[in-house]
Amino acid sequence: MQTSTYKDQLLAPYEWYRSMRATKPIFHDEEYKAWHLFRYADVLRGMSDYATFSSDPRATMKWEPEGPDPILASILRMDPPRHRQLRSLATVAFTPRVVAQMAPRVTAITNELLDKVVATSELDVVQDLAYPLPVTVIAELLGIPSEMREDFKRWSDALVSDEDSQGRQELMQELQNMYTYFTQVLEERRQHPQSDLISGLLAAEVDGQRLSDIELLGFCALLLVAGNETTTNLIANSILCFDQNPDVVERLRKDPALIPGAVEEALRYLSPVKAMVRFTKTEATVGDQRIGEKEMVICWLASANRDELQFPDADRFDIEREPNRHMAFGHGIHFCLGAPLARLEAKIALTAMLERLPGQWRVPDNVPLQPIKSEIVFGMKNLPMTWG
Repeated sequence: MQTSTYKDQLLAPYEWYRSMRATKPIFHDEEYKAWHLFRYADVLRGMSDYATFSSDPRATMKWEPEGPDPILASILRMDPPRHRQLRSLATVAFTPRVVAQMAPRVTAITNELLDKVVATSELDVVQDLAYPLPVTVIAELLGIPSEMREDFKRWSDALVSDEDSQGRQELMQELQNMYTYFTQVLEERRQHPQSDLISGLLAAEVDGQRLSDIELLGFCALLLVAGNETTTNLIANSILCFDQNPDVVERLRKDPALIPGAVEEALRYLSPVKAMVRFTKTEATVGDQRIGEKEMVICWLASANRDELQFPDADRFDIEREPNRHMAFGHGIHFCLGAPLARLEAKIALTAMLERLPGQWRVPDNVPLQPIKSEIVFGMKNLPMTWG
C-alpha cells in the first residue's frame, strides 16, 4: 500500500471533481471570474462548439496583451478559418502513416534509455524515460539538438506552470530564452534549409503568404511543449495506474495485445491534461445556466473522463473498457495534433518496460512524489520505480 500522502496527491482532485459534478456541475467562480464545466456532456460542448466557445482570448478579452505573444499566435489559440489553414501545415508531420514510420527510431531511443538503468534495478520513470524519450523524438522532428533537453524541460515547465508573482518573473525569463533560441534557429534555417519540420514551416505558404515570425515562434513553442509534456505525463501516469492496480502488469506481460487499451484507460483515468480554457463569443445556455459573452470557461477534461453518466464504474481502472470515448486529447478542431505520436511512444515504452523489467513493479513508499504545480497538466516531477 502507498502512503496517504501519495494517495492524497492522486485522489484529492478527483474527489473535488466528483463533488462538483454532483452539486455544482456548471459553476461560476466569483474570485477568478470564470465558469467551470465538470460533466462530460457540457465539456464536450465547450470543446466542440468553437463558434460559441472560442479558443482565442483576443477576440473576447477585456484587456490588451502587452506586446506580441507567440502562444496567442499559435494554433492553440486560433479559431477557423486561420486555425484550419495553419493546422494543415503541421498535420502532415503527424499522420498515422508518418508516425508509424517513426516506430523503429522510438524503439531504439527507448532501449538506449533503458540500457542505462536496467542493471541497477531502479529508475526514475520521469527523469530516465518518460521525459527524455518524447523530447528526443520531437527535437529530431524539429531538427534541433536533443542535447539541449534540460533547457527544453525548463521551457516546457514554464509554459504550463502556475507560480506566484515572484516565480512568475523567472517563468517569463525562461519563455523569453526559449523565444530567443527559436528566433536564432529560424534565422539559421532561412539561410540553410534542412529536411526538418521547422524548415518545412518556413517554406510553407497559406493563400500565397508565408507564416509571420510570431506565428512561426508560436508553432515552435507549441510543438516542443505539446511534443513532450503530454507524452511524459501519459507514460508516468500509466505507471501510477499500474501501481494502484498491480495485477495489470502481469496481465499485460501475458497478453501484450492489451497494451493499447491500457494506454487509453490511463489517458482516461489519470488524464495528462486536466483542463482547457475557452472564451464565449456570444451568450450561451449550458444546462440551466446562462453564460454571458466574453466570459472565461474552464472545461475540466479530467472530470469529464470520470463522469459516471458516460463511463460505467468510472473510478475503476479497466484496461479492456469499451467504449472508451475519453477526451484526454481534447475534442473537435483542437484535438491534439500529436495524439498518434503520443500513443505510439507510450505503447513502445510500456512494451519495452514489460519485456525488460521483470517481476512486480513498485513505486516505493519512502520517496515523496512531487506533483507538477499546474492548473493545466497532471503529472509528477519524479516517479521512482523498482521491479523484480
